Amino acid sequence: MSKRKNRQKKRKKQLVFRLNLFFLLVFLLFSTLIIRLGLVQIVQGEEYKREASKTENVIVNTPVPRGNIYDRNGTMIVGNAPLNTITYTKAQNTSQEEKLRIAKKLAVLIQKEPDSVTERDLKDYWILTRSKEAEKKVSKSEVKKLSDKKIYQLTLDRITKEDLKEIKPEEMEIVAIKRELDSGYALTPQIVKNENVTDDEFASVSARLSELPGVDVTTGWERQYLFPNTFRSVLGNVTTAKEGLPKEQLDYFLARGYSRNDRVGKSQLEVKYENVLRGDKAQIKNIVDRSGKVLGTENIMDGQRGKDLILSIDINLQEQVEKILEEELRKAKSMGGTTYLDRAFVVMLNPKTGEVLAMAGKQMDREKGELAFSDFALGTVTTSYAMGSTVKGATVLTGFEKGVIKPGTYIRDEPLQIKGTPIKGSYSSLGTINDLDALKKSSNVYMFKTAMKIMGRDYYPNMKLPYSPEAFQTFRYYFSQFGLGVETGIDLPMEAIGFQGKDIRPGFLLDLAIGQYDTYTPMQLAQYVSTIANNGYRMKVRLVNEIRNPFRDPNEVGSVLKRFEPEVLNRISMGESEIKRVQEGFRRVMQEPGGTATKYFGGKPYKPAGKTGTAQSFYYHPEKKRSFETYNLTLVGYAPYNDPQVAFSIVVPYLDSDKNPINKYIGQRILDAYFGLNKIQNN
Repeated sequence: MSKRKNRQKKRKKQLVFRLNLFFLLVFLLFSTLIIRLGLVQIVQGEEYKREASKTENVIVNTPVPRGNIYDRNGTMIVGNAPLNTITYTKAQNTSQEEKLRIAKKLAVLIQKEPDSVTERDLKDYWILTRSKEAEKKVSKSEVKKLSDKKIYQLTLDRITKEDLKEIKPEEMEIVAIKRELDSGYALTPQIVKNENVTDDEFASVSARLSELPGVDVTTGWERQYLFPNTFRSVLGNVTTAKEGLPKEQLDYFLARGYSRNDRVGKSQLEVKYENVLRGDKAQIKNIVDRSGKVLGTENIMDGQRGKDLILSIDINLQEQVEKILEEELRKAKSMGGTTYLDRAFVVMLNPKTGEVLAMAGKQMDREKGELAFSDFALGTVTTSYAMGSTVKGATVLTGFEKGVIKPGTYIRDEPLQIKGTPIKGSYSSLGTINDLDALKKSSNVYMFKTAMKIMGRDYYPNMKLPYSPEAFQTFRYYFSQFGLGVETGIDLPMEAIGFQGKDIRPGFLLDLAIGQYDTYTPMQLAQYVSTIANNGYRMKVRLVNEIRNPFRDPNEVGSVLKRFEPEVLNRISMGESEIKRVQEGFRRVMQEPGGTATKYFGGKPYKPAGKTGTAQSFYYHPEKKRSFETYNLTLVGYAPYNDPQVAFSIVVPYLDSDKNPINKYIGQRILDAYFGLNKIQNN
């Protein structure tokens, strides 16, 4: 009995000890926790408070209007039209529900056409506004197996067209606005609407900005081409705000500080001078908290619109030249014999500087019985043609340089009988003539015999022409010194150099010597005649004369930032006396009786010099899928002959007959226009 009592006492003591130990441990743990809380609140409280309220500064660049483009006289050609614009800048943590709420409010204040809404936009909206129905699209077992992203995609795939019919017509405007709110990047303004924003819409949104977080009203811009049908293909285009950066150049632009929705030049002058026209963006600092909520904004740097371009073009001359082309093409069409005629080109340069004074091209199409014209000025550098006898000045100078003829050399113009080749000759037998008369009367035979001499042979009846690849190389080498078959240096992103015939059979060298084998662009042809007019100096062709700083008044130009000086590309290897000889031949073409263009230019007070040209050509008919024989009519020249102010080329391809004088009529009228404008400006 006593033993049992002893065991009970012992167990009781152990239990009391354990309870005391347990309470001691609990006391110690609570004491430690209280001490720890005290340390956090008293010693480290400020540090944790700072950490909790920590913010982040996010720098955002905002776009500015592009620079203006002016003609040589300060007339604005391209500017920016102001646009009322409604934008949305979403925070980093903005929910879909929040954007939907904003879209619904905006739909009451503005009109937004749903023409850009896609099926995906409708499905996203359906899921957001019909969540219970959307949940039923995926089973519970599938939810357990799949990630959130795959569940959403599976829901999208299972939405039917019948489901989408539940979206009412009045909801479509909300969908369209929501689409724009979703399109932007975090903390970057996204355009919600900038086309046809009425004053009422602008004012209504302005008055409710406090209820529309992220929404703002501002003044945007739209590229404005003040001469919409003139010189348009050369000026180029810029992307829209929706297009943003071109996908194929995305990495290139992003690496240079652009945002994805920036508007950039995408063709011709707009893209060639993108770095100049783009401007310096404004910089705004967004202050955001740890959750991504925008706490405030701070302006770091004001932006500056792009710098301005001063072109070499005279827009008044350009307009007149384009009008002349349209009128002469229309007149030629009305006279018949122009089945395949559909275009014409004019280039006018300052031969001493290389400045482009006018570059015009017109392409025509018959719509509903009426002739419709479109701008094709770009064709002066992107399309090439056989130019005919206009290149004979280069042929004569090549003969001089190779020593096979010299100034005053006489050659008999007669039909040539060459073995294996049809009889070749001029338009009539001209008798024994020298180099001046060969140019004045446009002798083919003089050029043929000069080419034969370069091949190492003199003509005799029924001769066989030698195979001479070196002769082809010789001609093309010297022709390139004038700009034929090589780049002119024009400041545009794309320039054709023409096509060289690949078959170098001997007879084709004779065709090359009279401009009926290789093809050249109208711009190359203008540089060629400018080189002759400029005593053998080939000037780099250019469209931009100056870059200027932007001026606060867009109707005026600022200070000069950079001026492009005339640049000599090369001096042809022929001597001055030989060049003067060809210049005299060109003068006789237009000024002396018997010249092929004297009838049209002989009495002109500005005393031009030049060369006519006709080339046999082929027009490929895309519908009939066959080629038809046609003629290219060309004309080059400069004036005055003794102190050239202007040089020009005219190319009218694909005529049925070589008798149509359309090239001479155009030449006559464009020179009259140039010197008429000069007289007005001087007065």
